[in-house]
Amino acid sequence: MNDLLLLKQGEIVLKGLNRRIFEQRLLGNLRRRLSRIGKFKVYSAQSTIYVEPEEAGADMDAAFEAAQKLFGVVKVVRAAACEKDKDAILAKAVEYLGEDLAAAKSFKVETRRSDKSFPMTSIELSQYVGGELSERFPQTPVDVHDPDFIVHIEIRDLAAYVHAAPVQGAGGMPVGCNGTAVTLLSGGIDSPVSSWMIARRGVHLIPVHFFSFPYTSQQAKEKVVELGRLLSAYCGKMTLEVVPFTHIQEEIRDKCPEEYFTLVMRRFMMRIARRIALDSGAGAIVTGENLGQVASQTMEAMAVTQAVLDLPVLQPLVGMDKEDIISLARKIGTFETSILPYEDCCTVFTPKHPRTRPKLSEVEAVERTLDVEALVEEALGGVERIALNDESL
Repeated sequence: MNDLLLLKQGEIVLKGLNRRIFEQRLLGNLRRRLSRIGKFKVYSAQSTIYVEPEEAGADMDAAFEAAQKLFGVVKVVRAAACEKDKDAILAKAVEYLGEDLAAAKSFKVETRRSDKSFPMTSIELSQYVGGELSERFPQTPVDVHDPDFIVHIEIRDLAAYVHAAPVQGAGGMPVGCNGTAVTLLSGGIDSPVSSWMIARRGVHLIPVHFFSFPYTSQQAKEKVVELGRLLSAYCGKMTLEVVPFTHIQEEIRDKCPEEYFTLVMRRFMMRIARRIALDSGAGAIVTGENLGQVASQTMEAMAVTQAVLDLPVLQPLVGMDKEDIISLARKIGTFETSILPYEDCCTVFTPKHPRTRPKLSEVEAVERTLDVEALVEEALGGVERIALNDESL
């Protein structure tokens, strides 16, 4: 049946002289995804990527699912190819889409003709194929205004293609084309969404999780690993850096005023994330902060937290409504894992009355009671690295 995939590129087509660099990155990402599924021929022509199975055992269903989660692709089509002849196209439509046509309440045919040497116009071919299909499927009337099913025909340089409606792709830009960033990954709803949003802009991610055993459980860590695995379906292979954070939090509890606990803790997180970023060549820190959501996410608190950094902080959720964040978490498949009842280190030693309008000089004075550099070095020396990979793809 010549079953194949057509992947429609997004923003890449707007690039200028460097477009080929972005396209090659996208092709490389796709080939790596598909290599675990089967043997496929992958190539690009006319702003479309073609995926053709090269062996009988290649799983087209799995390839179709993987392609939908590939950043840089806006539409994914499962299609059948045939020669560029009106009767061959009609026969392929009957063969490939016959069951859908028989089950539909109404239909129409839409044609796109990028090969202008084809002897019929798009309208003429649509009328011809539509008329013939109407005779073969008399129980399914033609409705050009509001059809239940659309037969899509594409006349391209290499062949003609017949398919049903395209499926929405992940959009964005290919992972890796816009550098690397460290992303703070907790077990909550926000941080997986913020990570996904930045990866969608073409950024390779190094997720970092702060683990405070025994105050937080092994299940809490496993929950974060699962969130990372779910993200890897979109972001590609990543390595989760699990930072032991118990001693730091105990030192903060024992030596700092309670109202400053969260602020000092967040500044330690930023210091450690910065070191991991510098050691790995990352150029930014990603957080899931949302302005005004909690006490540590006021303008003043965020300024104090970020004062320890000389790297940009990317905060894609900062102005979003919580319901919009939840909706996106559901869409990308992280929500149900995020709401599992295993708390992360941010809930450990939470102050009853946290400072919401802190001054930097006050927080710096509080930190002088701690051996900051020694604590950071100790935490970095105990980092556990866990390879993340979505085994379903």
